[in-house]
Amino acid sequence: MSKTTVPDMDEVAVVIVAAGRGERAGQSIEGPKQYRRIGGKPVIARTVEAFAGHPAIGRIVVAIHADDGKLFADAVGPLADRVTVVPGGATRQESTRLALLALAGAPPRVVLVHDGVRPFIDAGLIDRTIDAIDDNRGALPALPVADTLKREAVDGTVSETVARAGLHAAQTPQGFPFAPILAAHERACRSGKADFTDDAAIAEWAGIPVKLVPGSPDNVKLTWAEDIALADQRFLASQLLFPDVRTGNGYDVHSFEPGDHVMLCGVAIPHGKRLSGHSDADVGLHALTDALLATCGAGDIGTHFPPSDPRWRGVASRLFVEHAARIVRERGGRIANADITLICEAPKIGQHRSAMTAALADMLGIAPERVSVKATTNERLGFVGREEGIAAIATASVVYPGSLPA
Repeated sequence: MSKTTVPDMDEVAVVIVAAGRGERAGQSIEGPKQYRRIGGKPVIARTVEAFAGHPAIGRIVVAIHADDGKLFADAVGPLADRVTVVPGGATRQESTRLALLALAGAPPRVVLVHDGVRPFIDAGLIDRTIDAIDDNRGALPALPVADTLKREAVDGTVSETVARAGLHAAQTPQGFPFAPILAAHERACRSGKADFTDDAAIAEWAGIPVKLVPGSPDNVKLTWAEDIALADQRFLASQLLFPDVRTGNGYDVHSFEPGDHVMLCGVAIPHGKRLSGHSDADVGLHALTDALLATCGAGDIGTHFPPSDPRWRGVASRLFVEHAARIVRERGGRIANADITLICEAPKIGQHRSAMTAALADMLGIAPERVSVKATTNERLGFVGREEGIAAIATASVVYPGSLPA
């Protein structure tokens, strides 16, 4: 997850601070706010992409929480090879210092420090910040305060109106000559000063001049759950009118062998025979696995779980469905619905349909009303009609980010 690079004399390195827990954004199964998806992609991945794709940027160091190694690697995917990861500290200030130290062995000329939850950073703002930095001066993107400011009294009333002339709201990336800002961080650490809210404040305390450069109103910091929802809508609104809805189909068949039950759609059904084949031979789940993988061109069940591999002998087929659903989500897909038709003369499916629907909804992470399980006979025709086996057809619909190509 890290790389070794020999910098040139004019290198611009980047520190991205992403070690926070994001409590103000609320809880999510996706993890802290930097790992939540906006427009189908984790926030931190969009932030890293913005710098990795800029021609002036050299090394990128990302400070993450010590518990988030896998979360980060899964979020950024191939971009993990582009960054150096360091464990962050208890505060943003400490995380930044630790990330700066990771660059100190081969110091760059300039370093930018950026919040991991500002994914809308653009190349123009990066350029303006870099251009304003020199050997003795940092740069701070900022926006003039537009709202009237009020100071609150102890009793909750307004005590005074604060003149807004000359006041600015600070953004990131904040840029500095590397050696002075690292020295300022080290000095603050030794002095026990840990209450700085950004790096420009540390630079001010250390006597490093900081030049204001025009920020961007789009360069918002995602703090609250509402911010994340709005960011997601912003990406979705930027897409064209033709959403990328894909449908995948899967078909599977297994013959009977002696036994006392069959596994169908994750439910054990008493029967005078069992199905023979790969894993627990759940023909419905095997067809569904292929349908999900088909929506993103990810092969089929045999690609990921070869029947020749003894590891999969007898295992529960829900593992295959969950694996396929995870691949879909890693590629930004949202499963819209799943439909399975079981083709058999026996056993009877009707009394087990609700249990199957619940099991499938749990595997896929979608609501039960988005799952359909049906059964039909083969009118006593063919191998199904002779009760030699069971077949299944599955269809899955998945919506992916982006739009249909013209």
